[in-house]
Amino acid sequence: MKPKALAAELLGTFMLTLAVLISVNTTGFPIPTPVIAGLTLGLLVYTIGPVSGCHINPAVTIGLFSIGKIEAMSAAGYIAVQIIGAFAALGIGGALFSPGADVIAANTFDVGVAELLGAFVFLFGIASVVLGRVPAVMSGIVIGGSLALGVSFAAHTSNGVLNPAVAFGIGSFSLAYVWGPIVGAVVGCFLSRALEEASTGDSQTD
Repeated sequence: MKPKALAAELLGTFMLTLAVLISVNTTGFPIPTPVIAGLTLGLLVYTIGPVSGCHINPAVTIGLFSIGKIEAMSAAGYIAVQIIGAFAALGIGGALFSPGADVIAANTFDVGVAELLGAFVFLFGIASVVLGRVPAVMSGIVIGGSLALGVSFAAHTSNGVLNPAVAFGIGSFSLAYVWGPIVGAVVGCFLSRALEEASTGDSQTD
């Protein structure tokens, strides 16, 4: 594990969590939360992506681990600092917003499925970048857009967080906000890799 990569993951998760906190706690905030989250993530992809890969989400780390794109020890380190980064944002948010927004975090199967669906869309986009199907110059746009789209898919039933660390940092935390994103992330990564392998096989046949 490289210390710079861990520091980048901590900083990135802190920034993303704080951006969402500011959005949900500011009445009349001019940019919808899915958009501000997507823009923040897009920026971070370009700025810390070359250092750590810009996971800044335990579900992303687990999803990429499931297809062999990160080793177990590195994945564990990433998840630990992601949680620390979200906790730091929670502390800053508590100082900035008192009282904070009352975020209801239901723990139902429907919420988990909504988070699963959103994370599936999100990770399908991320995996396409990681697997090399998207030009590097477009990586931030595709990943940020995938997050905004995934949040929109989930928001009909859940709070559309798709990130267990951010869920903790903004007070939208329950088991549904943990298992849903993780399962969706793994499924999204596996399907994206399966399409990659299928396309490779087709090209070899041709």
